[in-house]
Amino acid sequence: MIKPFAAAALAVALSGSPVLAQTIYPIDRAEILAGARFDFKVEFPERVDPATVKVTVNGADHAAAFGQSGTFVEREDGKDLSALILRDVALSKPGPVTVEVSDGTSRRSVAWTVYDTGPRQAKNVILFVGDGMSPAVRVAARILSRGIAEGRSRGKLAIDDMPHMALVATAGTDSIITDSANSASAYATGHKTANNAMGVYADRTASPFDDPRVETIASLAKRKLGLAIGIVTNTEVEDATPAAMVAHTRRRAAYDEIIAQFFAAKPDVLMGGGSANFLPQAAAGSKRKDDIDYVARFRDAGYPVALTKGELEAIASKPDTRRMLGLFATGNMDGALDRKFAGGGGVAKFPEQPDLTGQTQAALNVLSRNESGFFLMVESGMIDKYAHILDMERAVYDTIMLDNAVRLARDWSRARGDDTLILVVADHNHSNSLIGTLNGEAAPDAPLQERVRVYDKAGFPDYAPPNAEGYPSRVEASRRLAILASSQSILGGSVHSGEDVILTATGPGAGRVRGSMDNTDVFRVMAEALGLAAVQ
Repeated sequence: MIKPFAAAALAVALSGSPVLAQTIYPIDRAEILAGARFDFKVEFPERVDPATVKVTVNGADHAAAFGQSGTFVEREDGKDLSALILRDVALSKPGPVTVEVSDGTSRRSVAWTVYDTGPRQAKNVILFVGDGMSPAVRVAARILSRGIAEGRSRGKLAIDDMPHMALVATAGTDSIITDSANSASAYATGHKTANNAMGVYADRTASPFDDPRVETIASLAKRKLGLAIGIVTNTEVEDATPAAMVAHTRRRAAYDEIIAQFFAAKPDVLMGGGSANFLPQAAAGSKRKDDIDYVARFRDAGYPVALTKGELEAIASKPDTRRMLGLFATGNMDGALDRKFAGGGGVAKFPEQPDLTGQTQAALNVLSRNESGFFLMVESGMIDKYAHILDMERAVYDTIMLDNAVRLARDWSRARGDDTLILVVADHNHSNSLIGTLNGEAAPDAPLQERVRVYDKAGFPDYAPPNAEGYPSRVEASRRLAILASSQSILGGSVHSGEDVILTATGPGAGRVRGSMDNTDVFRVMAEALGLAAVQ
């Protein structure tokens, strides 16, 4: 039963025992951008009488603080569990906030920090995410693409050659080990959440779509500043990291619903793989469970659609193109090693997939036509998927590809006078380490202990010299890099690990990137660079 929650009942001072019983969202120690929208929810551990419930925000009743009364749910999901929820509220005054809740017999309080920003510093923000890009694959990418002699690298990666760097903690609300959904969500919203969730606090209800929402950087940048929004990946566009830029659900696998949320949000540029969930179920290759054709819907909404590299370049080069949808494979796109050298994976079926650098250039061409500026997220997402199956060569080649895209964006920004904040970060680490070299001349079925060389016996790898793009023409070598996962003998593959990830940055607002940070701080860096709280 749902009843309107009377504001008058909330004006009474808190009373009751100090038992901590209620769950409150946003959670304790949440940091909230002034003016950003969020849902407020209290979950009671049993069925309660609404007349006994009192909620205050810094001593004032919730209706006065949030500008609206809550909705009281007497039996949530038909169970003897009550809840109070307010949708789409905001707090505009920066400073500490204490929320206190009582149901007459127990009470709970949480403390939030509402923070402001100064004036806008950056016209544009580009967030590069190397999904699962551990230090091991960063180092391996540097060795393969730049070379090393007598212990010194012959050059730096663009992702490393940036003036500001920090270590970023990645844990979520439910575990010390994060997945790509809640880690990318922390970047996109500045709020922690649980594994598999994005843009919400994962609550106790059965529905994965009614959880308390928090506003994303894409929504804020568009709503407050009129920025163009771009989301680029080489995975399925509905996969966790790209989806987290706009989506609100605690079930990352809800691809059909996530695409509906993409269509509702209408980012100006959306490209990657994953066309299978855009096509109606009767179409070849479709994975949808209904007859909705989202390719047609995007076209009808004014989006030119690119399905190949040539179409992408042609559409992006037109001076009147302001929005674009690119879908280059039914599932994930293929990585650099297959597209450029090996021809494996889905290359035979989709031979005209663009490179991440081409996608990035096309996005910059289109988004920069918005005079107000833009927010762009670019993900090299197959690094993670290759790492999971211990295909480290492909993971390293896709790290080199990410570095090429970053270099392209940095050159583009320099030509404009450095008006763009550029961030490069992994969403989480993997349980892999660079421990030496592999003896390529040993029998493939020889025990690993016989094939791995460590310490002075490791020496240096002898891959083919890199080409102009930084890729060795082949991965076969007499001394290959030995990148091994600590989990592979136990779990049969590599899993996410809990170490801090590396964040590097350049451009206006990058000075906040330093020392030890939390993944929610990445959102704050972007929000402050754009001055999002300074705009009402």
